[in-house]
Amino acid sequence: MDQNVGITDKRVRTALGAIFGTVSLATLAGFFPLSGIAALVLGVAALLMLGTAATGFCGLYALLGVDTCPASAGGSR
Repeated sequence: MDQNVGITDKRVRTALGAIFGTVSLATLAGFFPLSGIAALVLGVAALLMLGTAATGFCGLYALLGVDTCPASAGGSR
């Protein structure tokens, strides 16, 4: 599995994952007036964002042929 998520993409995914996770937990705690389904969707989105940022691989990117990870001078990523 080659990495297809670049550094900037990882940072954006990490930030969005943290925001989604925080809003999801705040919703479950009663601080935001969103439904339980919205909290669940945000929680799953947070896990996906953080997971793809941690592994450097996005399955949707692989299906669409998108690669934001630049190749290094040695040829490996």
